[in-house]
Formats: sequence, structure tokens, C-alpha cells
Amino acid sequence: MVNSAEIGVIGGSGFYSLLDDAEERVLTTPYGPPSDVVTVGRIGSRSVAFIPRHGRDHRFPPHDIPYRANLWALRSLGVRQVLAPSAVGSLRAEHGPGAIVIPDQIVDRTSGRVQTYYDKGGAVHVSFADPYCPSGRAVAVASARSGGWETVDGGTLVVIEGPRFSSRAESRWFASNGWTIVGMTGFPEAVLARELALCYTTLSLVTDHDAGIEAGEGVTHEEVLEFFAQNVARMRTLVSDAVQALPAERTCPCGSTLDGLKLPIELP
Repeated sequence: MVNSAEIGVIGGSGFYSLLDDAEERVLTTPYGPPSDVVTVGRIGSRSVAFIPRHGRDHRFPPHDIPYRANLWALRSLGVRQVLAPSAVGSLRAEHGPGAIVIPDQIVDRTSGRVQTYYDKGGAVHVSFADPYCPSGRAVAVASARSGGWETVDGGTLVVIEGPRFSSRAESRWFASNGWTIVGMTGFPEAVLARELALCYTTLSLVTDHDAGIEAGEGVTHEEVLEFFAQNVARMRTLVSDAVQALPAERTCPCGSTLDGLKLPIELP
């Protein structure tokens, strides 16, 4: 039995399981229960905790995911490095379905989502200039390339509120800003991970071109899930490879994010 985990994986749309022979943990947090039971097991020599972001039955829409509970639950198990696969739309004609994008920047276009653990007892201002872990990004890029994926190293993920998809005008506006991909779940997940001093890396699978990039009817939810399902076995392999390649000791800046800050709550 694995009693703790060093690495967390948060699975996105269509990515509802990862570990074989895993222990299920029903966890509670100060922010309610996570999206589903947390499964804990091993990939090679690494101990891993997995949470399906939307729940195994996809019951949580993007705006209603218990983001704070999910990341708190992972940290309470000992997790300090998080990989977050997700489905995204491409805002660039040259990056089509099947590409893996490892973004290095994020833009928040959500509204009304709670995006901090430090909303009471005093302000805590964390650095977020570089939202993703540099070590995790390097591992993800190398793992994707070695797995034969068309791999995009860097780019900007714009996160929309959802659950609707973008209008053509919105899509063209996002692209005109130079942004690369669009999704619905990367925020506040990234900033909450930073507030817990976790390493956080997004592995984004392009499932479609967003509405304003190509002529057509626009993407549907069913098409996104169908494309992801066709690639989920490869995505599991990619995530497993990245898990095993993550550094055993953190030397990136993520772990020192909270140094010198007075926290109004005690972290697990």
C-alpha cells in the first residue's frame, strides 16, 4: 500500500484513470471534497496520486470544479509536483489536432471563480510572472518529443469561463493577441498550485482548431471527447514517461514561492 505520493496528476476531459492496482482514498479538505476519490499507486519507482478533474463521470463543468479541494488534497498526500493533461483548442493554424503544447504563459479570461486560498486573514501576494514549473516543462517537452508527438515548446494558454465554446469573434481576438491555445480549466488551477508552492506543468492536447481559426461549424463537446478518447492511450504513456522523468529533488523556484510570506492558514 502506498501511503503518500510525491507526484500528482490531474486528468482532464476524457482522462479519467491512470494507475493500475491503485488504492482509492476518500479525502476531505477545508474546501470540501475533491472531484472524486483520489487513487494512489506507482508508476515505475515514483509514487503518484491521480484525480480526474471533472470526476470520473464528468459531472463537474469547468466553472464548478472544486479546484481548491483538488490541489489541497494532493498536497496533503505529500505531492509537490503536479502534471495536468488537458484538452485544448488551437488558436494557430499551424498547430492542428494531435499536437502537444507545453505552454509557458497563461491568460485568465474566467469570471467568478475563487482563485486563492488566502481570501481571509490578510493578503498574500504570490509571484506568478512565470506560471509553470521550468523543470516540469523541460521534462514534458522532452517526453512528448521522444514519444513522437508534434510538440510545441512554449506558448500562451488563454482560459475562458465556459462551459460554452468561444464565438468566432472571440477566437479571432484571442489569436490576434498572439495567444496559442484556449481551454477552460487551466485557471485557477495554476495559481492555486503556486499558492501551495507546488510545481505545476500543463500538457495540452490540441483536439480542434478554435471557431475563428478555420471555416466550419465550430467544435462540439462530443468531438472533443471523441478525439481525446482516440489519443488517451498515448496520453497515458506520455504522462507516465513524464512522471518517471521528473526530478527526485526540486531545484526550481516553485518550492520557495512562499518564503518570507506570512500565511494566514497552515498548509498540509
